[in-house]
Amino acid sequence: MNKYIDVLIELAKSAEQVGDIPIGAIVVKNNEIIGEGFNNRIITNDPTGHAEVNAIKDACNKLGDWRLSDCDLYVTLEPCDMCMEIIQESRIQNVYYLLENKEKHKYKRTNVYILNDVDNYKEKYKEKLSNFFDKNLNR
Repeated sequence: MNKYIDVLIELAKSAEQVGDIPIGAIVVKNNEIIGEGFNNRIITNDPTGHAEVNAIKDACNKLGDWRLSDCDLYVTLEPCDMCMEIIQESRIQNVYYLLENKEKHKYKRTNVYILNDVDNYKEKYKEKLSNFFDKNLNR
């Protein structure tokens, strides 16, 4: 466990060195680190450049699969909502974090609306989505 924390702290330092919030994350499978990441939003101009996302991408590239169902994620700070969605989508089994993120809901400023008066588009898209899952569910 301590070896993971040491790696997390070093990754957090890397984020700080590039001017970002010092957060580090790793993905672990069978007690082996298979993915590493740190915050790099500022140097990449990418709002998704969170440590967790970068560690997940690294692990997926190494495994050659987007499903990380036998993996755990370790991170220095409790994941934000975006990262939790990505963690769930990648099928990560467990998440362990060092510190609670009391500020994680601070930036809720986006308004979200459903499109109305476009029923014909909704039906076409619904059919396309249904067809996709019918064709691809068993692969």
